[in-house]
Amino acid sequence: MSDNLREQLLLLPEYLEGHLLLTLTALGLGIAVSVPLGILANQRPALKPPLLVFVSVLQTIPSVAILALTVAALGGRIGLLPALVALLLYSMLPIVRNTVTGLETVAGEVVEAARGIGMSPGQILIRVRLPLALPVIIAGIRTAAVWTVGLATLSTLVGATSLGNYIFTGLQTRNLVAVTVGSVAAAVMAVILDAIIGGVLWLVENRHAGDRNTAASAGRYRRVFAAVAASLLLAAGVSIWSLLPEPEADYTVGGKGFTEQHIIAGLLAAELEAAGFRVEQRLGLGTQVIYEATASGAVDAYLEYSGTVWANMMNREDNPGRARVFEQVVEHVETSAGMKVIGAAGFQNLYAFAMRRERAAELGVESIEDLIPIAGRLTAGGDLEFFGRPEWIAVRDSYGIDFDRKLTFDTTLMYTAVDEGQVDLITAYTSDGRIAHYDLLVLADPRNAMLPYDAFLVASPRAAREPAFTDALAHLAGSIPDALMREANRIVDVEGRPVSAAVEFLRENIRGRP
Repeated sequence: MSDNLREQLLLLPEYLEGHLLLTLTALGLGIAVSVPLGILANQRPALKPPLLVFVSVLQTIPSVAILALTVAALGGRIGLLPALVALLLYSMLPIVRNTVTGLETVAGEVVEAARGIGMSPGQILIRVRLPLALPVIIAGIRTAAVWTVGLATLSTLVGATSLGNYIFTGLQTRNLVAVTVGSVAAAVMAVILDAIIGGVLWLVENRHAGDRNTAASAGRYRRVFAAVAASLLLAAGVSIWSLLPEPEADYTVGGKGFTEQHIIAGLLAAELEAAGFRVEQRLGLGTQVIYEATASGAVDAYLEYSGTVWANMMNREDNPGRARVFEQVVEHVETSAGMKVIGAAGFQNLYAFAMRRERAAELGVESIEDLIPIAGRLTAGGDLEFFGRPEWIAVRDSYGIDFDRKLTFDTTLMYTAVDEGQVDLITAYTSDGRIAHYDLLVLADPRNAMLPYDAFLVASPRAAREPAFTDALAHLAGSIPDALMREANRIVDVEGRPVSAAVEFLRENIRGRP
């Protein structure tokens, strides 16, 4: 067994427990909310159309957007709660719809016969209609369960532990072993949960087997019942076990969803642990999520960039220069959000257009200005957000250019695309070790359209008041120059080594600096 696979399997119990807890809790809440709503819609026909439209609309909203909106609605809180709310909303459609459908399919003459023998409406619902509708309702729960297992992987984006930790970390660090372990584990969980609920459905449909069928059928019924009951008890036990109190972390370190952020988060955690603190990491968080989470104290430290705050949080579109941008960003972070800037890390991670050297030489391109006469014939690739960011608008308007096609990629695939000639140029990151690996030429920006992106360390209001915390991290300010960060990124993205190797490389070199 390779060291990489062994390392991933050691994480499996923690991630599996978190994923199972999310899935079962969200599904249980979904059943508790959706079945009564379906019954209410059936009992009051006027409520049926708006309810079905509401749950259908919820399903059309992108899951990532639901997660982000939930975090915002909860005041920047991350972790289990926003993930459960989002998963609950997504589980409602199949359960509500199948509850309504199941009750509607009960034959009218059966209901009339129940009335004829003197049953009240409540008795008819509980003793006649619900038992007959139960197979259809359980089928809806079965669909919701599979959806929930899959969507729970996205909970990583809001700081909840799940099998998505494998997938998102693996994608960003090019660790296919991690992606495979996470994907296989999620698929196996979905299959097993579907089989368990399928067993419940079989038990419901054959609940009179012991009364009217052969001894063999009755025995089979008892065996299926025992297997389903044991499986449910085991799943519930694992979920309850994951809720048992553990030693609470002193501090939580956050990170966004790309390699550099994972490395710096690991560095912050290592330095705090060396100072004697217990530390938890929450990785793969979106920019807005991690910013609000740190302001609220759900995250205690992370790495941010001056250009991100300038454009996204301050909504500024001008560029008064690197020093002025950083000065105003620090003031905004500390006064408007109440956080504390520990210091600049020492490197920039700028957006920059980059091309393969041979392609640039073929086109005679050395700067963005050289693209002006030919941009309309080129295909550009960017990360998932660049072409919607102020930087692109500034470049487009400053140079008067646009491209024939603008494609968006995951950052890992973006570099592969330019290397294989699928695009002519990409929006690279200047601290990325893959620029040298793929022999890319970074185009000059003579009109200063791109914002500066000085990396800096941010602390939550609570953590910033603790001298031991700030003392443990203060020496990192200004200690990571561009070349050192590029090499750390290269260790993960090019050599394929784990993030821990890049963290140790940084710690050794930072300690060795005068």
